[in-house]
Amino acid sequence: MARQQGWFALLIALVISAFLLCINLPFQLGLDLRGGSQLTLEVQALNPNEQIKSEQLEAVQSVLDRRVNGLGVAESSLRTIGTNQLILELPGEQEPSKAARVLGKTALLEFRKQKINTKSEMQRLQRIRSQVNNIDLYKKASKDNKSELIENKKIGEQVNDLRVALGLANSSLNEHDQIDQIRQKVNSEIVELFEPSSLTGSDLVSAGRRQEQNLTSWEVTLAFNQDGGEKFASLTKSIAGSDRLLGIILDGESISEASVGEQFKVAGITGGSATISGNFTAESARELEVQLRGGSLPLPVSIVQVRTIGPTLGVDNIRRSLIAALLGLSLVAIFMVSFYRLAGFIAIFALSFYALFNIAIYALIPVTLTLPGVAGFVLSIGMAVDANVLIFERVKDELRRGNTLIRSIETGFSQAFSSIIDGHITTLISCISLFYLGTGFVKGFAATLGIGVFISLFTALSCTRVLLRFFMSYKSLRKTTNFLSENQLPKQLT
Repeated sequence: MARQQGWFALLIALVISAFLLCINLPFQLGLDLRGGSQLTLEVQALNPNEQIKSEQLEAVQSVLDRRVNGLGVAESSLRTIGTNQLILELPGEQEPSKAARVLGKTALLEFRKQKINTKSEMQRLQRIRSQVNNIDLYKKASKDNKSELIENKKIGEQVNDLRVALGLANSSLNEHDQIDQIRQKVNSEIVELFEPSSLTGSDLVSAGRRQEQNLTSWEVTLAFNQDGGEKFASLTKSIAGSDRLLGIILDGESISEASVGEQFKVAGITGGSATISGNFTAESARELEVQLRGGSLPLPVSIVQVRTIGPTLGVDNIRRSLIAALLGLSLVAIFMVSFYRLAGFIAIFALSFYALFNIAIYALIPVTLTLPGVAGFVLSIGMAVDANVLIFERVKDELRRGNTLIRSIETGFSQAFSSIIDGHITTLISCISLFYLGTGFVKGFAATLGIGVFISLFTALSCTRVLLRFFMSYKSLRKTTNFLSENQLPKQLT
């Protein structure tokens, strides 16, 4: 009796521990349950007639994976679809624009020196760019100003003057698009004023960000490898103290043009580090940092679809899943009690513990729950019920043969053991195969089903046995008619 109570106390301690885990650890919900964003990205070949190779797709996925991790979005998933597409899921992210900005850029970083005798042309283009920036600032500041119409007339005149200065033909574009056109023209002409360079982002080992001394803007810090550091020192040495600038160009856009002081004329800027200043905000500096740390994309990527799933849909999915699970469990409980009487009642206890242990493991590992994952959990309950049915059928067989109740229970467990082990192991093999060979939701299904099958082995062979032995320690419950109807029992036991 004391031994049975000891095992029962240990089981209750496990149940209490599992319950505490469930209420203290947060559950990770997938995109379909929590809501969030899903982006479909298409990898484009450099030559339209070429097919994307599998290794190229893997290389793009690797870079995107690093960028997504750099964004700090928890529980995100990135998987390939077909031969040239990737699906990115960002649970909890209702504004995918930030991720789209970071993921879609190639992030090809180049350090170039200005061509000789282009100082005046560079200054002219920088003045035009400054005027365009001032127009942008003024338009933002005067957005709610009542004198907007009057000022817009002046802005229109300025835009027209800039178009003439750049040699742009008259256009039917609206004012906003004309400003964009001027900005692109200025950028392309500035980039052409720099020489090609062998120092690129591939020579980087890390990137970071920090606030500038004026505390109003941010700068991006870079650290090169040894080869990159030598290239950077040589590059800066060649233009130190001259009127030539060092251009930092990202994806064909000049993001900074810096002069190199005369003090670097002897050895250049050594130390293998540099900073990019370009009036970055904290967010834009963070995005550039993530892109540079993730590396350059080997092939261009375009975002072909952005889908946002609201949290309301996720809540509705959870509610429907819970209703389905509770309804299924209720029907199983009715079946077990109807066919197996007291043993069925005990099985319901064991299955309740089984469900609690499963949920605790999901919170502890943690497991990201999706709808297929919930389906895997519900299916594993069927496996757990099946194990109990195998045991109780063997117990009933032994009772029909005239064995005593206690001996029938022990024999029932030992005879059902091999069948339970065989059934669970074959299912576990399927789960392992699905997990390693499947992707996305299939993995979630395999993970929850596999965990459920593994715990089912423990609850069927341990919890159910402990509960049965504990209840059988009470004489009032130790009756064969609590397991089998009188008309099924041999005459000597009735």
